[in-house]
Amino acid sequence: MNIRSTVERFIRSLHRDEDAQGLAEYALILALIAIVAIVALLFMGTQISDKLSIVGSQLRSVGG
Repeated sequence: MNIRSTVERFIRSLHRDEDAQGLAEYALILALIAIVAIVALLFMGTQISDKLSIVGSQLRSVGG
C-alpha cells in the first residue's frame, strides 16, 4: 500500500465526517426552531385563539 492511497482515503474519511457533522447541525437547528415555536404557542396560544375568534365572528356578522 502506498502513502498516496492512504492519504486519499484519510481525506475522504474526513470529508464524510464533515457531511455528517453538517447534517447534525441542521438537525439541531431544526429542533431548536421547533422548541421555540412550541414554547411560543404555549404562551401565546390563548391570545391567538381569542384573536381568531374575534376575526371569525366579525366575518360572520359581515357576511351574514
